Amino acid sequence: MPQAFLNRLRGADEGDAAFRHEVLEEQAAALGRMGRKAEAALVKLRLHEGEGRAEVVKAAADAVWCFLVQREVLGLRDRAQIVAQYNIPREVMARLGVR
Repeated sequence: MPQAFLNRLRGADEGDAAFRHEVLEEQAAALGRMGRKAEAALVKLRLHEGEGRAEVVKAAADAVWCFLVQREVLGLRDRAQIVAQYNIPREVMARLGVR
């Protein structure tokens, strides 16, 4: 379990710890869902050429943005690692600032 998650469990009584553990499990599951959505959108983008690409780029940027926000909420702030790991194109990263 990542250190950020473990720090949240410290100092809690047993009932509180069980509740926090359940919350952390849901947070991890949500992060996994967001990661899979971002991954799928990036695959779709890589396979898409030609007309309608702008919409596919927008969808990929939205999915990546949601994933990065979910990570930041959990205290995981290393964007560079994710950009490299998921091979996020510059055209997607350029759209992240546009909201």
